[in-house]
Amino acid sequence: MTTTKVDTPTVAFEGGLGAAYVSMSAEEAAELVRSEFEIDGQLTRLATEKDDTFRVDADASTYILKVANPSEDPREISLQNELLLHIATVEASIPVPRLIESAQKQLSFAVVDRAGQSRWVRMMSYLEGTPLDTAGSNARERFRVGQMLARLRYATAAFSHPADSRVLAWDIRHLAGLRHLLEHVTDRHQHERLTRGMERFCSLERRIAKLRTQVLHNDFSKSNIIVDRGKAEFVTGIIDFGDVVRTGIAIDVSTALGNQLPRKVAGLPGDDLFAEGRDILRGYLSVAELTDEELRLIPHLVMGRIVARALITLWRAKLFPENSTYIMRNTEQVWAQLDWLLARSIDELSSALL
Repeated sequence: MTTTKVDTPTVAFEGGLGAAYVSMSAEEAAELVRSEFEIDGQLTRLATEKDDTFRVDADASTYILKVANPSEDPREISLQNELLLHIATVEASIPVPRLIESAQKQLSFAVVDRAGQSRWVRMMSYLEGTPLDTAGSNARERFRVGQMLARLRYATAAFSHPADSRVLAWDIRHLAGLRHLLEHVTDRHQHERLTRGMERFCSLERRIAKLRTQVLHNDFSKSNIIVDRGKAEFVTGIIDFGDVVRTGIAIDVSTALGNQLPRKVAGLPGDDLFAEGRDILRGYLSVAELTDEELRLIPHLVMGRIVARALITLWRAKLFPENSTYIMRNTEQVWAQLDWLLARSIDELSSALL
């Protein structure tokens, strides 16, 4: 994996987003699984943002092997591990991956790979089902998704960890820290829209700073939700806790709603960008409450997430052109979504979910 040196703020580089590394081959990963977990299996590489992840098909079971980006802080690996253990203890019915011990009884450990990089290794259980982004959903099923997000919120409410207040580019409380990424947006029209979105979001920062916070998943996207229409609960898995952070409850909800926005805005029924996201919200509110202020800010937080997605993905696609297809997979639709949001005043948008 290659990278181009750019002058960017610290926020953008947190969590390994801007760090180049040499990817581990499936052959080397298979040897790692044999030596450290005493498991023989067929490995399949999975597309990811910043690490090496493999599906491991063994004779009796299927697992997920994650080999972290060399720049990833081990305290952040610990944060993810401890949270998964916490959820399994306080609410075992929530379907999150279970950590698999190595032959040395370790849940995570460091290795030096063939490229000489020190990297943290974890093995997890594989959750059966289909990612929501390929399965699609109806209103009832989206209601179930919202309920699961609320249950997960309550399961993580009492959790704390020394690294849970880390600065994360995907935590939109720090959106202003991504402002310098605007210099990498070369399309004039895109630059103008992102600048307007950034300015509007920053005008609300004082209100956003007062939101209730706790440790939250922070990436409840369609690709991280595993579903099965044959099961009453519909949601059979919640994966990828790599963006876990202590952030606003409303921010966590806005991420889920933002990932339900239609790819095509033209011809929306009732001109309602949040039509499908509102199904998520109904399910969420059937389990957990949100304040009136949180409901008023969520549409603006959705806009903030859209701005962050555009800025981060446009920047990273230039840094890592060989992974640009994966990085940019959800970027093209943001422009029509952002136009819809910016066409409404702050007050109009604040009322969108009420």
